Amino acid sequence: MDLIIGAGISGLSYAAKTPNDYLIVEKDNEIGGYCKTIYSGDYVWDYSGHFFHFQRPEIKDYVMSRLDEKDILKVRKYTQIYYKGIYVDYPFQMNIHQLNKDEFIDCLYDIFTIDDSTEVTSFKKMLFAKFGKSIAEKFLIPYNEKLYATDLDKLDVDAMGRFFPYADKEQIVRNFKNSTNQSYNSFFLYPRKGVIKIVESVASHVDKSKILLGEKLLSVDMKNKKAVTDKRTIEYDNLISTMPFPVLMDKCGVEYDKEVYSWNKVLVFNLGFDKKGPEKQNNWIYFPDRELVFYRVGFYDNIIGQDKTSLYVEIGFDHEARDIDIDQLLDRTLSDLRKVGIITDQKLVASHPIMMDPAYVHITQRSEEDKARKKELLKQSDVYSIGRYGSWTYCSLEDNIHEAFSLAKAVAEKQ
Repeated sequence: MDLIIGAGISGLSYAAKTPNDYLIVEKDNEIGGYCKTIYSGDYVWDYSGHFFHFQRPEIKDYVMSRLDEKDILKVRKYTQIYYKGIYVDYPFQMNIHQLNKDEFIDCLYDIFTIDDSTEVTSFKKMLFAKFGKSIAEKFLIPYNEKLYATDLDKLDVDAMGRFFPYADKEQIVRNFKNSTNQSYNSFFLYPRKGVIKIVESVASHVDKSKILLGEKLLSVDMKNKKAVTDKRTIEYDNLISTMPFPVLMDKCGVEYDKEVYSWNKVLVFNLGFDKKGPEKQNNWIYFPDRELVFYRVGFYDNIIGQDKTSLYVEIGFDHEARDIDIDQLLDRTLSDLRKVGIITDQKLVASHPIMMDPAYVHITQRSEEDKARKKELLKQSDVYSIGRYGSWTYCSLEDNIHEAFSLAKAVAEKQ
């Protein structure tokens, strides 16, 4: 029997594909993990922004086959950066021509005087080496420091993988005249009723009687293949975990250097107002200004087509941050939203704060090397760790589904 820890998208995807008998243990009282949706009056809010850019047709077909097409929106992505009181199209590095003349010249000069011999050993050094001092310091460094809540010199060069919008000199110059603003996607799909509909589609392939909700894993005896929860002891053949990788190692009694693994946590304010505000086209806006509390603001009203402002606002913290005053931060958030003109005379009529911990993992060379060794060690005892946090990585929901499907096949074949 396969014991699956977590009824988020990864755990449910594994259960949906495995031919083995299985049981899912979920500590929350509902499925979904971070892909839950909150309904508050007229407002539809996710735990944070979840949008779908399917790369694999077979996974898109699998997920969409049990959804009504009329309930799925195809949205052309439109995003900007709020920089010194003006809006610059995203990605910043492709749109430096929208800056004032002096700043544009600084950025352009730095791009064409980059020292190609510079050794690139961190995410921050990569930003300087790839885009030059001005672009790095004006947007890429301050924004990502707000997001990750850490020194970017600690992060691996490839910390964001394919999700980082790279561009070479020729692309940047071509974009001056013929704007494409292409990054890793230009459209996304989104269910009108929130990301939980994607989760429910996958969950429709799963036997609901085999999901134990409100039950927390306490420890794992890998030698005897027994898992202890707060309600029972479960014998298993294979254990598939989607919990954060360091937490799994703690449960399994695997020794590791805790300083190797770090992450940020993100406070998300979902906010609903009584009427539509001045912003009518952006899906989300990036805010590199360190004087503003948030790093990104998303507009559900512009995505699903709503006549009332409906936002998600994200604020990053180091994972060790304590004594976070939610009420005080909400007041500051509203003040900063007014400062940048997102809200004017609208009245806040609904709100829902969520602390995501972990939110973005810090991918470093040490964490990647240690993770590989420890995952191999766990695998020898038929313990597998998958998902965004189980694999301690930066990935999409589609990547999670693909990883779960692949593991289900591999585990079945080894029987």
